Amino acid sequence: MFHVGHERSPLPPARPGATAPSVPSAPSAPEAVRPGPGSGTGGAKQRDAFFDNAKFLAIALVVVGHAWRPVIDDSRAVLAAYNFVYAFHMPAFIIVSGYFSRSFDMRPGRVRRLVTGVLVPYLVFETAYSLFRKAADSPDHPISLLDPWYLTWFLIALFVWRLTTPLWKALRRPLPIALGIALLASVSPDIGNDLDLQRVLQLLPFFVLGLCLRPEHFERVRQRGVRLLSVPVAAAALVFAYWSGPRMNFEWFYHNSSGQELGVPWWIGIAMNLAMFACSLVLSACFFAWVPRRHMWFTALGAGTLYAYLLHGFLVQASRIFEWYGAFPWITTPAGIVVLTVGAAALAAVLCSSPVRRTFRFAMEPRMDWIFKRDAAEAARQRTAGPAGSGGTAEPAETAGTAEPAETAGTAEPAETAGSR
Repeated sequence: MFHVGHERSPLPPARPGATAPSVPSAPSAPEAVRPGPGSGTGGAKQRDAFFDNAKFLAIALVVVGHAWRPVIDDSRAVLAAYNFVYAFHMPAFIIVSGYFSRSFDMRPGRVRRLVTGVLVPYLVFETAYSLFRKAADSPDHPISLLDPWYLTWFLIALFVWRLTTPLWKALRRPLPIALGIALLASVSPDIGNDLDLQRVLQLLPFFVLGLCLRPEHFERVRQRGVRLLSVPVAAAALVFAYWSGPRMNFEWFYHNSSGQELGVPWWIGIAMNLAMFACSLVLSACFFAWVPRRHMWFTALGAGTLYAYLLHGFLVQASRIFEWYGAFPWITTPAGIVVLTVGAAALAAVLCSSPVRRTFRFAMEPRMDWIFKRDAAEAARQRTAGPAGSGGTAEPAETAGTAEPAETAGTAEPAETAGSR
């Protein structure tokens, strides 16, 4: 999740006896820079431990899910866990992405950060993944910037979703419209693979839902009653995943195919997508209910989820191309699966760490001042803001790699979670 909040400069003090003008009131300071659930008090630049924890836990599930993929045919329990995780971790990522996109507009500064923090990493890693595959096992694999391969689909999806944010904010009932578009996409096999549009449209409702959420919604799922109820709900979902595993096509969780392409009539495709949407919402709420809101040992790693997301894919693809799993047959045993799971979670932590972020910042958070015109309005705000700590109201700094302010940076996690294979 990316955050693009901003602060407005305070209005000058009213003259004695002056009456307020009859104009719409200015929006208050953006919620994205207010303390969120469990964040306590502090200034605008204080990170929210709740969302950092959620981002790291979600990216850890992404990496673990990819580590499980080669062994799901050997273990029904792993298949059940895989389907269970894939039912919610991508939707949860996208919900938070939408939540931190609420204040996005088409101001030059925000567009610039969107380009450098989302579009440029997409171009870099789409090219890098394609070259990696060409060198490893598929010399004829094309480099196609219009056909995302593997993990990069999420970046182009986020780019499209965020560009449309002003439109969704202008609608009276955006979520039902977004859901209708997703259902139409799920019965439209002719959409094609350009920009992975099928997945962009089918997952759109989760992004729009995030745009509609407020801090109090996250507080509600943290209530004791909701947390207690989430335990039997999640347990029932896991049992259902175990029962349905051999009976269900898990490609439904990827959201990259229409119902007809998955071999069912169009109306079943609509019914399945509605059921998947409801299931994902419920399990995402269960996930958020148990995310710690206090500072944990892994909280700081939540700022580097984009790095873990994009970098771990090279290891995952290498393990499949070079058949690393086949060299260790014990990996399919219960003990081997435990080792695999712990190792994947540890890999996620390492890839989110500060040394890795410093090493790869040139690709994730490039500084491209040389390509953009100077925004005169933003320059004026910076000149009048005053030095740090002097009470100025300059717009908070945003990291290039995540298109969000520093206090919530590095959240793109995400996420080839439900869709990449």
